[in-house]
Amino acid sequence: MRVAHDASPEAAFPAVTAGAPVSDAKTDIGWEIYAPAMGSLVETLYARYELPECYVTENGACDNTGPVDGVIDDRMRLDYYAGHLSVTADLIGKGHPIKGYFAWSLMDNFEWAEGYRMRFGLVHVDYETQVRTIKKSGEWYRALASRAVV
Repeated sequence: MRVAHDASPEAAFPAVTAGAPVSDAKTDIGWEIYAPAMGSLVETLYARYELPECYVTENGACDNTGPVDGVIDDRMRLDYYAGHLSVTADLIGKGHPIKGYFAWSLMDNFEWAEGYRMRFGLVHVDYETQVRTIKKSGEWYRALASRAVV
């Protein structure tokens, strides 16, 4: 969630108030989507501190799109990854030592706050049959990774 400093004298720790969103795009769990924020954060941290190499981990979006005729067209998640990986590439291009990017989850799984209600995986899991189906975002991610230069 986006927060702002609450400068009022009666503010209790951590002295923050809800900040206005900059994007109307949200994940199915209600979290704002704004990829440039990740870039701003990394640039600010590296400007302020001497930091080691960085890995972006557990980055992803909840998209509860279900299967239609055996296909899971989770376009919002795919767009989320495309945006965040683009920001990551820009950061690397600017010289920031980002050494890896990892999707939030390979498969839909138990999420601590929401149980099995929210889906974060690149692979859809039918919890009743245990059938796994690669989502469109998973196909896209696989194609991108197979072209990556190591």
